[in-house]
Amino acid sequence: MKFNVSSSDLNAGLSAVIGAVPTKATLPILETILFESEDGRLKLTATDLEISIVEYISADIEEEGAVAIPAKRLQETLRQLPNIPVLFEVDENHNVQFRTDKGKYKLVGEDFDDYPEIPNMDEGVKLSTDTDLIVNAIQRTMFAVSTDDLRPAMMGVYFDIGTGGSKFVATDGHRLVRFVNSNLTSETPLNFIVPEKALNLVSKALDDADCDLTISDDHVQFKSGNTIIITRLINEQYPNYESVIPRDNDKILRIDKDQMLSTVKRVAVFSSTTTRQIRLQLGPDKITIRAEDIDMSSEAKETISCEYDAGEMEIGFNAKYLADILSNVDGDEATFEFSTPNRAGIVKPSDEEEEEEMLMLVMPVMLNSYA
Repeated sequence: MKFNVSSSDLNAGLSAVIGAVPTKATLPILETILFESEDGRLKLTATDLEISIVEYISADIEEEGAVAIPAKRLQETLRQLPNIPVLFEVDENHNVQFRTDKGKYKLVGEDFDDYPEIPNMDEGVKLSTDTDLIVNAIQRTMFAVSTDDLRPAMMGVYFDIGTGGSKFVATDGHRLVRFVNSNLTSETPLNFIVPEKALNLVSKALDDADCDLTISDDHVQFKSGNTIIITRLINEQYPNYESVIPRDNDKILRIDKDQMLSTVKRVAVFSSTTTRQIRLQLGPDKITIRAEDIDMSSEAKETISCEYDAGEMEIGFNAKYLADILSNVDGDEATFEFSTPNRAGIVKPSDEEEEEEMLMLVMPVMLNSYA
């Protein structure tokens, strides 16, 4: 195999696929990136057996072939080079030599026949959408994904794509977010769970305005421009999240999002390091946010104005979870919907795009009995 390539193009290609290279590989060959010539371009493939990323880059292919090259050492070398041409030559023993006008480098590659097979996604349901829609859905929901290995179904984002639109859901049992978009539809209703790591890579790697999805029984493929990401799905039953969303919320509060977020963060400094509990005291057109750490004899209280004319109520939340929710509200104003102190609070942006609907939920905590 022999080819010429720009160092910056190759470095960009390596950066796109390197996220699928495991830091601690069970098989040494997983620490490599597969280089293949295909249709006059260079095809780079990386996998950890759960997630596979393929990137195509421009190259001058002088001799066709394939080889698996150690990923980290190659990337660290290229990262230090200016944008100059690099000539790669691979012999029959998989020895890799690459040269620039600055120097010469050698690596021992692996036989491409030993590289794990990437899932074939020729079969499956195919959908076309915008990359922005997919990335937006991921960024809106990722913060609420669970990290609890005992609840694997919640360790990813739930995609529910139907004839009337799509729902993207994430929850860790303390927070829940449901993002609805009417633009992505499917004649065949589909629902599947995509792991968090794969979605992180998808949100960073997609490189074109259009995104094609292919969904099979066990995998989903995201294809955009020169990038393909294939991930194994989480084959678990997603919890019935609709059942935890309160329906009769007669207490509506509207407030400046940034003001409330900064207040929550300040007051939370004085909360218990164990519970992170803060309490919200709702009154006519004002809300008082309080925290206390009895062990450290510290407390804080701030009152800010809002729009609220329902009955007085006090409700407790974990400060971190509430701050995460507020941080993901688009726009200047947040709308809270409450029913009782022992039922979840619902948070929504006050203004939304016509084709979108965002609902976030945060579970309350039992209040300590300080005055």
